[in-house]
Amino acid sequence: MFIETEDTPNPATLKFLPGRDVMGDRGTADFIDADATAGRSVLADALFSVEGVSRIFLGADFVSVTKSDDADWRTVKPQVLAVLVDHFVSGHPVIEEGAAIIEDAIAPEDLEIVTQIRELLDTRVRPAVAADGGDIVFRGYRDGIVRLTMQGACSGCPSSRATLKHGVENMLRHYVPEVVSVEQVEA
Repeated sequence: MFIETEDTPNPATLKFLPGRDVMGDRGTADFIDADATAGRSVLADALFSVEGVSRIFLGADFVSVTKSDDADWRTVKPQVLAVLVDHFVSGHPVIEEGAAIIEDAIAPEDLEIVTQIRELLDTRVRPAVAADGGDIVFRGYRDGIVRLTMQGACSGCPSSRATLKHGVENMLRHYVPEVVSVEQVEA
């Protein structure tokens, strides 16, 4: 099995492409530390066993791995590749079913606005963010403020704030006049 790797805009994160579905159409999963897996992903548990791995993001067809500041990719990368190969060869599921995304309640009068926001995020923003090894997840909308979470390589990336403010916020304000600002929230 051959797994490609790509750099991301976040120097602490590498994107691993196994050439097959990881999460497929089941969404994404962001594990901010080993405790966040809580047995929900055999793959994430195995990756966190590699010394120096600090965060795992599972995308449709990729895995983004973030290393701790004191770790070196020359040591971490071969171990991550070994874990990925072992996992995909084993045939075990990547993630257990039933992991929920927490979202704010949407006011009935905001449903049309939220539908427009989600459509723009899904068609224009998420594909570009996924190309960099991450994802952007809608968390809520209230009083003109869109709440989003950056995941994977985009979480903690030096350019993520600029992406949110200058890219996502400007686009949403252009197409959805009710949007006043975009706010980043942690998962």
